[in-house]
Amino acid sequence: MTNQKLLSSLCYFSVFFFPLLLPFVIYLVTDEQEVKNHARRAFISHLIPVILLIAGIIIFSLSMFSFENRMTSILSGGFDFWSFAPFIFTLIYSALFLAVIIWNVFHGVKLLK
Repeated sequence: MTNQKLLSSLCYFSVFFFPLLLPFVIYLVTDEQEVKNHARRAFISHLIPVILLIAGIIIFSLSMFSFENRMTSILSGGFDFWSFAPFIFTLIYSALFLAVIIWNVFHGVKLLK
């Protein structure tokens, strides 16, 4: 096993301990093009949940701003999208985060073989 494969695999496995920092540092430090490619792919895959989390914060904020309207619509039996948006987002975010973890573990193990 070469150092390039170990560093590339470590970039993917860093989703468990230093998700954004380690691939970025390895990308800046290494001179090997193959390691840089894997570090960039790992960094982008680690960045996806962060971007979704920012979108989730915006969704939760918007749902809190419409809290007064939600209470009146729930009591009157109406359907309000913002009352279910946080739950829908949480389900989508969980599924995508799990997919990102599985993708990173798959590529990390694939590089170690």
